[in-house]
Amino acid sequence: MQKYVSEARQLLALAIPVILAQIAQTAMGFVDTVMAGGYSATDMAAVAIGTSIWLPAILFGHGLLLALTPVIAQLNGSGRRDRIAHQVRQGFWLAGGVSILIMIVLWNAGYIIRSMHNIDPALADKAVGYLRALLWGAPGYLCFQVARNQCEGLAKTKPGMVMGFIGLLVNIPVNYIFIYGHFGMPELGGVGCGVATAAVYWVMFFCMLTFVRNARSLRDIRLVEGSAKPDSEVLKRLIQLGLPIALALFFEVTLFAVVALLVSPLGIIDVAGHQIALNFSSLMFVLPMSLAAAVTIRVGFRLGQGSTLDAQVSAWTGLGVGVCMAVLTAIFTVTLRTHIALLYNDNPAVVLLASQLMMLAALYQISDSIQVIGSGILRGYKDTRSIFFITFTAYWVLGLPSGYILGLTDLVVPRMGPAGFWWGFIIGLTSAAIMIMLRMRFLQHQPSSAILHRAAR
Repeated sequence: MQKYVSEARQLLALAIPVILAQIAQTAMGFVDTVMAGGYSATDMAAVAIGTSIWLPAILFGHGLLLALTPVIAQLNGSGRRDRIAHQVRQGFWLAGGVSILIMIVLWNAGYIIRSMHNIDPALADKAVGYLRALLWGAPGYLCFQVARNQCEGLAKTKPGMVMGFIGLLVNIPVNYIFIYGHFGMPELGGVGCGVATAAVYWVMFFCMLTFVRNARSLRDIRLVEGSAKPDSEVLKRLIQLGLPIALALFFEVTLFAVVALLVSPLGIIDVAGHQIALNFSSLMFVLPMSLAAAVTIRVGFRLGQGSTLDAQVSAWTGLGVGVCMAVLTAIFTVTLRTHIALLYNDNPAVVLLASQLMMLAALYQISDSIQVIGSGILRGYKDTRSIFFITFTAYWVLGLPSGYILGLTDLVVPRMGPAGFWWGFIIGLTSAAIMIMLRMRFLQHQPSSAILHRAAR
């Protein structure tokens, strides 16, 4: 029992800075929306539309680079720190390559925006302008993630938290300058939000790079001489590990976007209620997502040390802590659902619907916690391909069709509206949790030599 308590302490010490970093990033999005809304409703809508396209694109790159964390954790655990610098350099090459692809996609996103049904041309132009300003921040964001994943792979999660808050603090005045046109800068409105956010990502990257170059604990990694050229073997391995994670993230983000589109014709009350419940549940999702990052680090480190039993302890402790957190957040959601809804809107019909949907959100928090922490465990075992297949099956084959049938048809029950889609989320997330647990048990029952061979690749 003592080893599980000790492991839980170490996991939380790693996870809490990740939670705070995630809160800072969420707050940046909130600040952008509020400050653009203060300029005009059109600019706020343009930022919202632009963000809905930016997120799937940049999260694809983010997911690709998450492969670095278990690779570095495993090398650190096995005492092969001399090989980490080369992996990080290749991470920067990968970030540069995927940045170019993302920038090309975002530059041409106007075709997607203008094809939206009944969109106001002025709004479309502002959304395109916002994205074309923001896309210059993509290399900065992804290079920041490489440096952050290096630190987190070495069990240093505090630098990412500090850089997140530096980004938030820089974001507010820079937004003010470019949105409203102060200190000789042009008045850009919502487009200024994109300029400011792109600049902030570069500031965060250079701050993180300064830390990595000057930290005493990273001196042995920094001083190792190695080839700065692209290494096709290492890049291929990172892509093999990272691509399934990137696709899984992409499928998850696009699922919620598709549901939002399907709910939109149902009327303003249904849309508002759905958005409130979704926004709040995404805030709660920060907790298990951060714990998943910590579990990846611990499992990778333990496998690097050659101990499959200790890796199992890390995995099960992470799941136990995650379920306890989910139970607490579910109780919090159920108890305060009406008060939470009132923070967003005071329309009685919207508040009633949002509070009903929050009951369903509370239901899926436990299975959501299990599936996201389970994904973190599988990343630690470097078993990322299964994450892709499980995510695709759970969300797109089971969850979305179930939600559509329950929400918009009378095939099974009288159409439920937004609640039907939330039952679809519950079906999708629960099936993902079950499949990930089965996969985890299958991996853990393999011979230790096979597990360690996979981890050392």
